[in-house]
Amino acid sequence: MTPSELRNQTQEVEFVFLGFSGIPNSHIYLFLPFLALYLVTVLGNLMIFSLIQLDPSLQSPMYYFLSHLSCIDICISSVTVPKILVNFLRQRQTITYNQCLAQMFFLMSFTVTEAAMLAVMAYDRYAAICKPLHYSHLMNTKVCAILAFATWVWGFLDAVLHTALSSRLHFCGVNKIHHIFCDIPPLMKISCNDVHINQLATHIASLFVGVAPFLFTIFSYFFILSSILKIHTGKRKAFSTCASHLTVVIVYFGNGLLNYNPPDAGYSLEIDTLVSTMYCIIPPMLNPLIYSLRNKEVKGALKKVLESQRKVYMGSRKE
Repeated sequence: MTPSELRNQTQEVEFVFLGFSGIPNSHIYLFLPFLALYLVTVLGNLMIFSLIQLDPSLQSPMYYFLSHLSCIDICISSVTVPKILVNFLRQRQTITYNQCLAQMFFLMSFTVTEAAMLAVMAYDRYAAICKPLHYSHLMNTKVCAILAFATWVWGFLDAVLHTALSSRLHFCGVNKIHHIFCDIPPLMKISCNDVHINQLATHIASLFVGVAPFLFTIFSYFFILSSILKIHTGKRKAFSTCASHLTVVIVYFGNGLLNYNPPDAGYSLEIDTLVSTMYCIIPPMLNPLIYSLRNKEVKGALKKVLESQRKVYMGSRKE
């Protein structure tokens, strides 16, 4: 078979997801939980984003980056969950080749962007706490816009690289993916041609887009905590803000590490499915809860919005 014929055959493949194959009638039991998780994720992040846009007290660099994080979380969930829900309704866990590459491209783009955004948010907290006299200069409006734009471009470039390499894979009629969505590791597992370059690119990229942002964040918080311990007032507020962000960082990078760097023996299909679900669904859902429950300013802004809406409603009732 010529390379062109092999490529045409690959592009006609319809992949079948096996992630939930061990659960009888999984579409019946999992549709509502996945739908609920997705709605909580979208509504929670929309709430955070809307509050930041509406409340003047939240117009600071920290909340500017948090609004970007909310958008990214909505995008990550929307890349995977709607397709999963559609498959549940169809009772067939399938996806076409082109849809698979598109899903993988956007998933990689948004997840890498989120990792970079978390690192930027750590730098913002470092500048605010460790360099308070220079904070307005270090994190002015122009700098914030450039940093936010750079994180999106960084994610896009990484996704372009991996999608281009994955598009060169051939599957020789094998169409069963041991996963719940299209991602780099499961596609490499079922490829019938050499994946050495893809594996090398994945490991090298993980150092730059995963390990580097994580280490940068950890080192930033080392200096942040050192500075907090030296101050006499405002420790509680500083600890609260940093704890929220650090919790998000640990949840996100911890799940990413399990998903993209499994042990040599690998996971069972059920464990792999659970890890993948946690990585793409749980962090985006938890982020707005963590920031809203532990942040007095966000809770105060929400209270003001709800109070204003109540007054509007009561006024309309009186009329």
